[in-house]
This record gives sequence, structure tokens and C-alpha cells, in this order.
Amino acid sequence: MPELATVSVIGVFVLAALVIVFLKVRQRDLLGAMLEKRRASSTLVSRAEYVEGVERIPVALSITGDSLYYENTDLEASFELNRLDEIEYSDELATGIEAHGCRVLRLRSHGAAFEFLLEKPEAAKWESALPPRTYGSATARAV
Repeated sequence: MPELATVSVIGVFVLAALVIVFLKVRQRDLLGAMLEKRRASSTLVSRAEYVEGVERIPVALSITGDSLYYENTDLEASFELNRLDEIEYSDELATGIEAHGCRVLRLRSHGAAFEFLLEKPEAAKWESALPPRTYGSATARAV
């Protein structure tokens, strides 16, 4: 009977792993649908990761003429571009951790920083569509 208990425990772990993989794949599919929905009305649409502390949340990042949207199945948020104090691009997060293979899009608004990880080719597109700017310069706008 010890073999039956061992097989049952292993089966439970395998089932849990399969459920986790399924949920991640499903989330990726839903994120792709959000990207397609935004593509028609946006200047630029990309897959990104919103960084909140040590957590990285996959999001659909898009920009229109006057707003920037980031959303996934659990989150729907936006910025009005004229409310952004600073826009910067970097190779490391605000915590000093290097973003290997990615660029960081950092937005500051009213004293809060919001960081998004973008693949380098996508970051180049974002940098041309949403140029960096510092506090006190002209109002942010999509190019």
C-alpha cells in the first residue's frame, strides 16, 4: 500500500502543475484578445509586464492620441498623457535590478512611479511613439 500513497501524492502534484500551466496559457490567450481589441483604436499596442514590487503582471499596453492603457483580465487602468510628469526608458528597474533582455518604460505621475518591462524591439517603437521627457518640459503626447 505505500506504493499507492506515493503514486497518489505524485499524481496530485502533477495535476497541480498541469492546472498552473493551463491557467498561464489561458491568461496569455485572453491577453492576446485584449491586444487585438485595442489594436483598432490605438497608435501602438504591445505585450508588456507591469512591475509592482517583486511581482510582474502581464498586461496589454496601448497608446492612443491622449491616453495610455494597461490591462489584463484582472486589471483595467489608464493614464491621461497630459497628467504624466516624467517618461523615461532604462535598462534597470527603480530598485536597481537589471532588466535582462528588456527595457523599462517608467512613468511618473503625482509622485508615483509605474514601471513596464518591454522587449527591446517593442521598447524602440514605444520610445519613438512616446518620447522620454522630464518634469517641467512640454506636456506628454503620442507622436
